[in-house]
Amino acid sequence: MRRRKFIILVSSATIACPFRARGQRLADIRRIGVLCAFAENDPIVQTNVTAFRQSLEKLGWTDSRNVHIDYRWGNADADRIRAQAIELVSLKPDVILATSALALQPLRHETTSIPVVFTQITDPVGSGFVESLSRPGGNITGFTPAEFSMLGKSLEVLKEAAPHVTRVAVILNPEQRPQAGMLRAIEAVAPVFKVLLTVAGVQNGAEIERAIDLFAREPNGGLIVLPNPITEGHRKLIITMAARHHLPSIYAFPFFARDGGLISYGVDLVDQYRKAAIYVDRILKGEKAGDLPIQQPTKFELLVNLKTAKALGLTVPPTLLARADEVIE
Repeated sequence: MRRRKFIILVSSATIACPFRARGQRLADIRRIGVLCAFAENDPIVQTNVTAFRQSLEKLGWTDSRNVHIDYRWGNADADRIRAQAIELVSLKPDVILATSALALQPLRHETTSIPVVFTQITDPVGSGFVESLSRPGGNITGFTPAEFSMLGKSLEVLKEAAPHVTRVAVILNPEQRPQAGMLRAIEAVAPVFKVLLTVAGVQNGAEIERAIDLFAREPNGGLIVLPNPITEGHRKLIITMAARHHLPSIYAFPFFARDGGLISYGVDLVDQYRKAAIYVDRILKGEKAGDLPIQQPTKFELLVNLKTAKALGLTVPPTLLARADEVIE
């Protein structure tokens, strides 16, 4: 009888140990939330998110091994993003990656304690997200993709590529506060280039189509497309409309030119997502988000799509081509 009891006790201990070990491993796994304002099936979005995950892996964080990543996708729909922000916060992750102001805004309302690292937000101070660039304070830090001054430079580049342009429609999302600052930067230099501006506020594909159709009724037009989830999510529509109406256009990110846009002038977002992983790593290791400075871009890339230029009947000046980081034949 005693021998039987001993065998039972030994067997129970052997069975229990794996469960205790497994429970300990689960407790050691850290949790990262990703609230992406864009569509999951967008290849550019997947490229950016993959860069973030790969950068984490190089820093020693592997999904399903020592970290679990919860993804939520917004499809540039404010109501959907708000609901997913609530859901993500309820999971109590150790840190959240927020892509764009559309994602950060609801997170800011839902939590002041969970650290948040953002990408793709211009003017986080003016938008009220952080106290300062050097010392954000609170639970938010991240990476801004643009300075307002570069929007004035965009108009200059557009005029250099298409000197005949005297009217420019600025395609923007009126619901996003930084867009107003970008517009002011363009307005400040418009008289220098003798350009009349038209503001086209859009929030969906139908509004984009109507705005461009209306603007294109008069000659000598061009487009400046401001960066936001609406224009990025509908970039193929905008590029198609610009080609249909023969409107020379300039965009904020390289993937616009690679997708058929005439010119892009802006930062490489993939690099910002890699750097965001570094901030997430530092937070997971104990640093406070509010002590990590907001990082601003140090390099802007100029891409020119010569195939699109030819279709528009434009001869791009050699001086502009010489400055381009990439020329798409």
